[in-house]
Amino acid sequence: METIKYQGKIIEVIEKEVDLGKTKKMFELARRSPGARLIIVRNNMVLLSKEFRHEVGGYDYRLPGGKVYDTLNEYNVALANGTDILEAAKTAAIKEAHEEVGIETTDVTHFHTSVCGATVVWDLFYFVVGEHTETEQHLEDGEDIYIEWTEREKVKEMCLNGSISEERSALVLLKYLAANA
Repeated sequence: METIKYQGKIIEVIEKEVDLGKTKKMFELARRSPGARLIIVRNNMVLLSKEFRHEVGGYDYRLPGGKVYDTLNEYNVALANGTDILEAAKTAAIKEAHEEVGIETTDVTHFHTSVCGATVVWDLFYFVVGEHTETEQHLEDGEDIYIEWTEREKVKEMCLNGSISEERSALVLLKYLAANA
């Protein structure tokens, strides 16, 4: 049984009783809706988005993607209903590909799930995009996103030098590039 102690727009704090064998203990954790990220490769190039991010005060290179659920309430309903979150993430990945970078596809394969940690629940689901068609972006109001096809070696440098500041994505991207050299 869990109790939501605080709920904002993006993050909620949960208190949860955990059975430790002979004893029970109350744990506190932060949770936010999961995200989907896309690895899109064409020849020797990787598609990156260059997006204005208020939290970093400027433009940031990143893998295209977004939220699996727009609100915590939607996410909590999905959890309560036993929804397959991986399938929901796959649907979100296809939607984000269309909107954020103008990629039309239904060919997405789960590559990796990054789990944030024991006391922070914020999973990121990474998908590799296969067959696709390039069209135009369909950005939401206020989104400022440019797409850049970047050479693999340059992407590796960007992962290591901090140009891709979402470090979990940088690590997963490096793993993908190493496995698909």
